[in-house]
Amino acid sequence: MVAISKTDAMAVVADPSDFNKRSGNFLERLIFNHRGWVIFGSALLTAFFAFQLRGLTISASYDKMLPLSQPYIKNFIANRGELRGLGDNVRVAVENPRGDIFDPAYLQTLGKVNDELFLLPGVDRAWMKSIFTPVVRWTEVTEEGFVGGPVLPDIFNGSQQSIAQLRLNIVRAGVVGSLVSNDYRSSMIVVPLLAKDAEGKPLDYHALSSRLDEIRKRYSRVEADGQPQVRIHITGFAKLVGDLIDGLGKVMYFFLAAAFVASVVIYLFTRCIRSTVLVVACSLIAVVWQLGIVAVLGHSIDPFSVLVPFLVFAIGVSHGAQKMNGIMLDVGRGTHKWVAARYTYRRLFLAGMTALLADAVGFGVLMIIDIPVIRELAMTASLGVAVLIFTNLILLPVLLSYLGVSKSAAKRAVRQSQEENRGQGFGKIWSVLDRFTERRWATAALVGAVGLGIVGYLGSRGLQVGDLDAGAPELRPDSRYNRDDAFITSHYSISSDAFAVMVKTPPGQCRSFATLVEADRLGWTLEQLPGVLRTASLADTVRLYTMGDFEGNPKWMTISESQGLIDPQVTNALLWNSEYLNNDCSVLPVVAYLSDHKAATLDRVTEAVKTFAAAHDTPDRKFLLAAGNSGVEAATNIVVREANRAMLFYVYGAVILLCLITFRNWRAVVVAILPLALTSILAEAVMVGLGIGVKVATLPVVALGVGIGVDYALYLLSVQLAQQRQGSSLQEAYKNAVAFTGKVVGLVGVTLAAGVVTWVWSPIKFQADMGIMLTFMFLWNMLGALVLIPALSHFLLKDVRVKTTTCTNSSEA
Repeated sequence: MVAISKTDAMAVVADPSDFNKRSGNFLERLIFNHRGWVIFGSALLTAFFAFQLRGLTISASYDKMLPLSQPYIKNFIANRGELRGLGDNVRVAVENPRGDIFDPAYLQTLGKVNDELFLLPGVDRAWMKSIFTPVVRWTEVTEEGFVGGPVLPDIFNGSQQSIAQLRLNIVRAGVVGSLVSNDYRSSMIVVPLLAKDAEGKPLDYHALSSRLDEIRKRYSRVEADGQPQVRIHITGFAKLVGDLIDGLGKVMYFFLAAAFVASVVIYLFTRCIRSTVLVVACSLIAVVWQLGIVAVLGHSIDPFSVLVPFLVFAIGVSHGAQKMNGIMLDVGRGTHKWVAARYTYRRLFLAGMTALLADAVGFGVLMIIDIPVIRELAMTASLGVAVLIFTNLILLPVLLSYLGVSKSAAKRAVRQSQEENRGQGFGKIWSVLDRFTERRWATAALVGAVGLGIVGYLGSRGLQVGDLDAGAPELRPDSRYNRDDAFITSHYSISSDAFAVMVKTPPGQCRSFATLVEADRLGWTLEQLPGVLRTASLADTVRLYTMGDFEGNPKWMTISESQGLIDPQVTNALLWNSEYLNNDCSVLPVVAYLSDHKAATLDRVTEAVKTFAAAHDTPDRKFLLAAGNSGVEAATNIVVREANRAMLFYVYGAVILLCLITFRNWRAVVVAILPLALTSILAEAVMVGLGIGVKVATLPVVALGVGIGVDYALYLLSVQLAQQRQGSSLQEAYKNAVAFTGKVVGLVGVTLAAGVVTWVWSPIKFQADMGIMLTFMFLWNMLGALVLIPALSHFLLKDVRVKTTTCTNSSEA
């Protein structure tokens, strides 16, 4: 980087008429010689984007969570129409708090709940299952032959006789443990969902969740005996998303808290109200523009990307603090506020823009992950950072050139700077940091960093992909959703975690003896795995129906080698709408019900199916992964695992390229990157320690930490290299750099951390986890930059070639 002389850059110009308006580059002249138009245009855009916010919505989609290019998901999408109830669904368990389900009042209430769920928008009504739906049937062998019917008797009227018939039918249907709890105190309603409602619009999960809550509240009212009429437990992706969106209302308070904390930190640093208000206001304007652009593009905010506006605000405040600090020091020395704004623009625009581009890269590299929800997050965040280049690097200096800073605050800043140069106040800290340019201190710092790196690497080896806890890790363990999930898991033999393998054959061939035997073998193989509660497939149905054809003789509970005995059973399964085959008998799902959806459980099942498929696939029969909510999650985990390292490779590659363009010195790039690498390693170790797995909600964090963390190095090294190229020694150059930007780097770290640490108290657990992770990364990146940059510079940047060429856009202390 080429630097202008200190005298020219810092010349005190009290009268703006003495300043050459034609100095500076074209962009500087365009901005500061037409300040009124910059402000007028910014005001119009702010008003326009603020108006667009009225159309911004918070929503989610099941399909947006799918890694569309992953082979397993391609299989699922290709056969989605043939799979009955194995996609997105909601499970509603209706519990009788006064006894078992064979109570007339309970059954009457259950029927009403069933009817209301049936009429909800977006429900795939043909495959909704409960003891009250006709698709759930029983079978029995009598002297007259094989008979059956719906579990709910045609004559059901709530009488004891009809209830006794219902009890018998439930046993005959074998739905105890699936649609009826093992203790007979609750029954399940499985509600499969369509991707779009009757009007062709994407299903509104928040509206659906609200309707479910309304039904729950209405039927759970407390009766005279102090007990609720029924207790309703609800799980499923739609309910999870609805609860997350509900929690976002409370999250808005954390945005206000972040703004307040950042304002306090800035004010304590400057003791200037007007400049603090301007820094915060420009960052808020950036958020308004960002969200307005999202609305104009027709997108919505997803619960998993709602954190992005918080980050954009925090990043904006941190960069604004750098600009404000430069202007304040110049004004304190007697320079006119307009001239001071131009000086600060010249010093810090290039470093600031490079830092923001690095931030954008940290977000934008997420686009390589073929999961729509992550790509939307990347797009939203990149837009926000792009907006910051204007609002905080251009608009803020222009506004400060009009309003300036208070004279008392400016003089105080200069006085503090002079005291620090004499080793007083914060100067004591800067003197300690300067010591790291010496060999002994530098060696100690690097040895300590290597030691931390080794410890962090060993700890990060336990990092897992996927969920590490039962229930929904996105919510608190004591949340209503997780309590409902625990109830269903503990009272039913099958869980809401279904992993389906699709056995694909030519039309009509799913009924062949060989196919049924192979499906049965796969089911038996999966049942031997830890974490698999039970399996179900057409083979089980055929076995049961065959026994029924032979007067219930258990010797015939088998899959006969005679195709003539198999065909009638498959025909009966089709007539009775079995979910274990499609209409043309070309897809036969084998469903494994899992005890949980933890990463280790899904990995075991996936590997077992892959091994089985490799040994048993034929040209006419393929075992395809994967359907069911757990099958989709297993595929997502694979994509996340592959993308995790690729993402880091790309983000580091892009940041290295930006640093190389900025510093034009490969050794300086190494100095800037190594502290970031250490932070990445330690961050993964922290994730292991906190029990956080790498998944869709957490994947962006490390990339964001790299993109945002390089800001510190850019500001410090820009000034240090400029000083060294003017002839200063390393120690002197770093001392000037840390004196000019060091405390602002510290302020940036504290401000960023303060903006996200409040998330720890969020009702949404994944946001709380991200708050801890980002706070750690922001603070550690700051400390790493202040300590490791001088230490690494001692070995790599001690002798920087002096350049005499001048340039008006370089950093200057």
